[in-house]
Order: sequence, then structure tokens, then C-alpha cells
Amino acid sequence: MITIFGKPLLLLYGQLTLGLINGAFYALLSLGLAVIFGLLNIINFAHGALFMLGGFVAWALLEYLDIGYWPALVLAPLIVGVFGVVMEKTLINRLYKLDHLYGLLLTFGCALIIEGLARNEFGSSGVPYPIPDELRGPLDLGFMMLPAYRAWVVVAAAGVCLATWLVIEKTRIGSTLRAATENAPLVQAFGVNVPRLITLTYGAGVALAAFAGVLAAPIYSVNPNMGANFIITVFAVVVIGGMGSILGSIVTGFGLGILEGLTKVYYPQASATVVFMVMVIVLLARPAGLFGKA
Repeated sequence: MITIFGKPLLLLYGQLTLGLINGAFYALLSLGLAVIFGLLNIINFAHGALFMLGGFVAWALLEYLDIGYWPALVLAPLIVGVFGVVMEKTLINRLYKLDHLYGLLLTFGCALIIEGLARNEFGSSGVPYPIPDELRGPLDLGFMMLPAYRAWVVVAAAGVCLATWLVIEKTRIGSTLRAATENAPLVQAFGVNVPRLITLTYGAGVALAAFAGVLAAPIYSVNPNMGANFIITVFAVVVIGGMGSILGSIVTGFGLGILEGLTKVYYPQASATVVFMVMVIVLLARPAGLFGKA
């Protein structure tokens, strides 16, 4: 049996795969948080609940309208994104000139309400969501068998993360968004509807969380706690990468997922805390985060 530092190679491959999958969700969720904080300066503690809502919307589309996985992967983020737009227009936009703490408390309260309603309707155990037929079964990589759906999750997450980074950093609309956060009156003087731009940005950040929720539904099943299980770690990822840094969220999300997987192989007792240990070290050495600006 081939070993690396005393551990079987197949065990290492398996845990690295799980770490990469978790990293894909960390990257997607932290990306949505970074978009909202970086462009709107709102700490969106409802992000985990909106991740969960994406999974429940996908399940409802299948259960009540017989809409399969692939259309739901598009429709559920759009529906939850519209819900996010309503949240922004009725609640969030009142807090932009206040301290960050008010936004955190408001979104935390929204998260409790959304999760409580889901728990009341579906119970704590949640509901199953099937893997699409096209992605059932394993892929033979030669050195290991990888479930096809998990491979799809990594590819889809990486593709969406890259597309989001390109839009924000390399396009005119991204430049306008970044300029609006620096000097909204000046941008508005050039004819840009800044309030609408901010609303759509919040909706897009929420839609990213819902997209991750649809991807996660067949793996974790759809339950009211699925967002709560991720959100604390995701906030740590955002802090390590740098609050508001798009590239930092993507790189740190995937990197910490892999580090978590390696820790489960070589020192399982620390696997639940390794992300937070890294956060402490990074904040001591670089308080703005790895990719953040002071």
C-alpha cells in the first residue's frame, strides 16, 4: 500500500476531494458576502439562510411544478435574488449611512426568521433532493473513483467564481460598481442610477448564495440548518481573504477547504478549528486579510 507520511494514498485523495468540495461552497458563499460587503458595506449575516432558501426553492420547483435540476439551477437563484432585491428595498437600504453593526443585527434577525419559518414548515430533518440522472455514478480518474456530481460541483463553483471576478474586475459595469462605492454622487452625476445599481448588486450577491444552495441540495439534503453549518466558517474565510476582496474570497475558500481536508487526514482533532487558527494567525500578521486593503 502506497503511503505519504504514514497515511494511505487513497485516504489522502478522498479527504482532498471532500476538502475541495467544501472549498467550492466556501468560495461561492464567501464570494457573495464579499460582493455585498465590498460594494455595499453591509455585513450580510442572512447569507446562510439565503443559501438554505436556494435549496428549498429548488426542492419546491421539483415537488410542486416538476421542474428538474437544470432549470432549477437557473430559476432558484433568480427567485431568491428577487427576494433579496425586496429585502434591500424595504430593509437594507435604510442602513447604509449607519454603523456596520446595525446591518449585521438586522440581517441576523432576518436569518433567524427565515430559518424559523423553514423549520416550522419542514421540520429539522429537512427533505431529500435527488441527484440528476446525468450526474449519477462515479468518474474513473485512474488513481481514484470520483462521484460525478461532486466533480460537477467543483467545476460549476469554479466557473461561477471566475465569471464573477471577471465581471467585477474587468468590465465596465464592474468599474461603475466600484466607482459608485467610492463616490456615489459623482457617478450619479454621469447619469448612472446608483440606488438601482446597489439594489441589483445585493440581489446578485444573494443569487450567488442561492446558486450554492441548489448545488448543495443533492449532497447535504435540504434542511433548515444547512446554511448555519457553513456560515461561521464562511465568515472566517472572508476575514482571512480580506473583507470585500473578490479574489481573496475565491482563493481562500478553495485553499482552506483543501487545508481542512489535509487536517482530517493528519490531525483529525484539529479539523474543526484549523480555519479559525489560520484566521487568528492572519489577523495578527496582516489585519486587513491576505488580499484586503487597510
